[in-house]
Formats: sequence, structure tokens, C-alpha cells
Amino acid sequence: MPRFIVTGNYTSSAMKALIESPSDREAAARALVEAAGGKLESFYLTTGEHDFAIKVTIDDVSSLLAALLATGASGAVSNLRTVRAFTSDEFTEIQKKAGKFASAYKSPGS
Repeated sequence: MPRFIVTGNYTSSAMKALIESPSDREAAARALVEAAGGKLESFYLTTGEHDFAIKVTIDDVSSLLAALLATGASGAVSNLRTVRAFTSDEFTEIQKKAGKFASAYKSPGS
């Protein structure tokens, strides 16, 4: 099942609400991912560029993106980024495929 890493930031209004009424954001993220048909594998609050990172497995990426669209529309999060993640085994298979395709590619000037 495809894996995705989603990062984002809480808006200032969401941060204010988190201070006034602390809540379990992992549970909220899990409910959203499950509603989209996926599984929340991990949830982290992070330092640096993003406030949170989640790892999701889901077959239908369009459902994940729709759920993230709904989340962004709520005004609670911003700067959502979604990337596809691959295991080492998956990447090994990709490398093998690349070896099969390499002869089909002609670089510029050749």
C-alpha cells in the first residue's frame, strides 16, 4: 500500500485554540485519515519548518488529498505538503526497473 508523508503548520488561530483547549491532535488526524480510507502509521509534532508530520498508508491518494483539502479549508492548518515515501525494498525494485529503462533514454546531444 502506498505511503505518504504529510507535513504542515498550525495557523495562529489554531495555536490559540490549542492553548485555550488542549486536544489530542493525533486522534483528530487518525479520524481524518481513516475517514479517507487510510491508516495513520505515525504522528509527530516537529520543530523547524513544519509543526507536524504524519505518515499515512492509503491506496487512494485522491481521497487523502480530498481529506487534506478539507483540513486546509478549515483554517486550522497551512503549508500542507504531501510526498510519496518508499521503503528500501521498494527502492531496490525501482532501481532494477531503471536498469531496464536506461537504454531507452538518449541524453541531449547524443
